[in-house]
Amino acid sequence: MHQQPTPPAAPCERPSRDRREPFPADGTGLRSPEATGPAHQPPADSRPPSPAVQDSPTSSVPTRPGRPATAPAQRTPPGSRPAPELPTTRQRTPPGSRPAPELPTTHTALICVALPGLVISGEPGQLTGRGLDGFYRGGRRLLSRCQVRVAGREPLPVQARMTGAASARFVGTLRASPAAGPDPDVVVERTRHADGTERITLRNAAFRPLRLPVEVALGTDLADLGAIAAGTSGPELPASVHDAGLRWATADAAACVTADPPPSDALASAGLLRWEVELPPGGTAALELRVRPAGAGPLRAAGHAGTGPFAAATAAGDDPRVAPLLHSAVADLQALLLRDPAHPADTYLAAGAPWRCGMAPAEALAAARMTLPLGTRLAAGTLRALARTQLPGPGPRAGLIPGPRRDAGPHLPPSCTGTEATLLFPVLLAEARRWGLPDQETRELLPAAERCLTWLRTTVGDDTYLPDPHPAGPARCETQAHAHRAALLGADLLDAYDRPGAEELREWAQRLRTAFHAGFWVEDRGGGRPAAALTPDGRPVPHLTAAAVHLLDTGLLGAGRFAPGLLDKVHTEHLARLLGTPAMDAGWGLRGLGTKEAGHNPFGHRTGAVRVQETALAVAGLTAAGYEKEATGLLRGLLAAAEHFGHRLPEMYAGEQRSAGGAPLPHPAACRPAATAAASVVLLLTALAGIRPDAPARTVTLRPVRSAPLGELVLSGLRVAGTPFAVRISRLGLAMVEEAADGLQLGA
Repeated sequence: MHQQPTPPAAPCERPSRDRREPFPADGTGLRSPEATGPAHQPPADSRPPSPAVQDSPTSSVPTRPGRPATAPAQRTPPGSRPAPELPTTRQRTPPGSRPAPELPTTHTALICVALPGLVISGEPGQLTGRGLDGFYRGGRRLLSRCQVRVAGREPLPVQARMTGAASARFVGTLRASPAAGPDPDVVVERTRHADGTERITLRNAAFRPLRLPVEVALGTDLADLGAIAAGTSGPELPASVHDAGLRWATADAAACVTADPPPSDALASAGLLRWEVELPPGGTAALELRVRPAGAGPLRAAGHAGTGPFAAATAAGDDPRVAPLLHSAVADLQALLLRDPAHPADTYLAAGAPWRCGMAPAEALAAARMTLPLGTRLAAGTLRALARTQLPGPGPRAGLIPGPRRDAGPHLPPSCTGTEATLLFPVLLAEARRWGLPDQETRELLPAAERCLTWLRTTVGDDTYLPDPHPAGPARCETQAHAHRAALLGADLLDAYDRPGAEELREWAQRLRTAFHAGFWVEDRGGGRPAAALTPDGRPVPHLTAAAVHLLDTGLLGAGRFAPGLLDKVHTEHLARLLGTPAMDAGWGLRGLGTKEAGHNPFGHRTGAVRVQETALAVAGLTAAGYEKEATGLLRGLLAAAEHFGHRLPEMYAGEQRSAGGAPLPHPAACRPAATAAASVVLLLTALAGIRPDAPARTVTLRPVRSAPLGELVLSGLRVAGTPFAVRISRLGLAMVEEAADGLQLGA
C-alpha cells in the first residue's frame, strides 16, 4: 500500500495525511490542541481522504497519492545555482498494491450550504446514494437516497440551478396522458435547501384531470463525510416507520424523514413513501420532506441569523459581471459562517464545502482580513475564537495558534499553518482597527496579539529568518513575508496603546529586509527571482511559485500608507514582470507553479493550479505597487473564469493555458464555496477602488486604479468606521465618495 509517513504531532503541527479530511461542520473543529485527537486533525490542503494513504510516525515529508516517489529532475533558471535537494523519505508504492480509488468529484455537483447543514446532489436532482449525494448535518450524512417516481417513472431532467448559496431548484417533465404526443404534460419541480427540507411540486399542464401515484424512495448509511470520501461508508441501514415518515439508527446516530402531507403508505422494508395525487387541469400539488437528526429541531444556521457580521454590499458599473460576482461571494460567506460552540456570539468562517466545514485557523484569519470592507464583526469573532486556542506558557511555543500542516508541493516539506495563523493574528487586529474595530474590542484582543509577537521574537531569537516548520524546516519566502508584516503592523499596534516591544520588532524587520535582499534573490539573465525558500544550510530553492505574491502584501498602516516590504523597487519590478508572463499567468489567473518549473502540474493544488486567493493577492499587491498592466491581466482572467463558474468561484481550478473559445478546467476536488475564494472577490473590488481607511484618525484615502480596467465601478454598502460607505470610480479612474460616516475626512 502506498504509505504516507507522518511525524509525531507537535502542538503547532497536527499530523496531516496530506489529503482532504472534512472538519466537523458543527464547530467542533475549534478546540484546544490538548483536547484535539486524530479524528479532529484535518489537513489544510485541497483533497479528500483516500484509503490508500496511511500514517506512520517516521518522517516529516508526506507523499501524495499518485505522486511519483521521487520528484522529477529540476530545471534550473539560466545563471542560477542548482536547486538543492531537501531530505525526504518518500517511498515507492510496493509492487502488487492497489492504486488509490477514484475520489468523489465535486465540480459537477450542486452544493447547497447553510452550515452546519449541507446538501450535495448532481444535476439530475435525484439523490442516488452514490458518491457524495445526500443531506448532511455536522459532517454526517442523514439521507443519501431520495428518488422520486411519478406514475412509475422518473421525471426527465430539464433544468438544474442554484437559487442561492443554500438552495437549488430542479425541474423535470414527463408525459402522463396516453394522447399527450411528444409534449410533456406533467412538470415536477424540486426545491432543495441545506436546512434539510425538500419541496416537491407537481403541475398538471394537460386539459384533463390526472390521478398520479407518487413514490419517494429513501435510504441512508448515516456515514461520516470522511468515510464517504474514502469509499468506506458501508451499506444502507434498515428503516423503520416513524410518525409521518421513516427513521434509521445506529448505536451512535439516528435520522428521520417526515412528510407533509403524510403519505398514504409507508413501506419500511423498501424505504418507500407513497401518495395518490389528484391534479385538476392546470392544478398543482406539493409534498414537503424534512430531514433531521432524530430528536433535533430545525437547523439554525449561523449565517441566517438576523444580525449577521457582513454588510449588505453591492457592486454596479460598466462591467455586468461585478454585481453577480459580489452577490454570490457575500452569499457564500454567509453560508460558511459557524459559531464558536462555547461562545455563540463569536462567528468565524469554515474553510469550504464540502470537505472543510470547520475552523481552519490560517484560512479563517485570511478570509476575515479580506472581508474587512464588509465590517469588523467577523474579524473580532474570529480573533476571539482563536485567542482561546492559543498555547499557554511558559515554553518556546507559548503564544502559538495551532494549525495543521499544509502540503507544499514536490520541492519543499509541508509547512505549518499554525505559524501562518500566529503571524496573521496581529495583522488582522491592526488592520481591523484601521477599518473601525471599536477601541474597547481592540484592547481586549491586544494581549493575545502581544503573545503572538512575543512568540515571533522568541522563535527567531538571535537569528534573522523564521524557519517553517520550526526549528529545522526551511526558511520559506512567504513565511518571511508574513513575519515581516506582522512585525511592522504589530509594532504600529503596540505604539498605539503604549505597549513595549515596538522598536525591537522594527529593528528585526530591518535586519530581515537586509538579509532577504542578499539571501533570497536568485540572479539570472532575466533579472532574477525570489527563491521559494532557503534550505536549513542556506541554499536557495529557486522555483518560481505563486507564494511569491505574499511579498507584495505588506499590510496597511495609518494615513493610508502601506508598510514597506521585503523587496526593493527594482526587485518588485522584476517580480511584477514574472507574474505577468505566460509561465505564471494562465489567462484565467495565477498558476501556483510556473510552467517551466520541474514538477509543474496544471491540476496540482500547489504545483500549477490557479488558486483564487493568490491571484487576488497578486492583483491587489501589483495594483498597490503601481504595476497596473500585470494586475489588469490577472484580474480580467479571474473575472472571465468566474463567468464559467456561474459567478461562484471555487478555491482553485486547473492552470491550463487559456485559448480562444475555451473555458477553465475545474479541479475535481476543489471546495466550492470556499471562504478565501469568496473573500477574494471583496479584496479585488476594494483594491480597484483603492480604499485605505484610518478610522482612529477619522480619514479614508482613495487610490483607485488609474486605468479603470472595469470602466465605471460603484461599490455601496461597505463599512468604514462602523458606518455605511459607498464610492464611485469613474471611467477616468477618479474616485468620489457617495456615502460616509459624519466627520470622516478624505485623505490625500
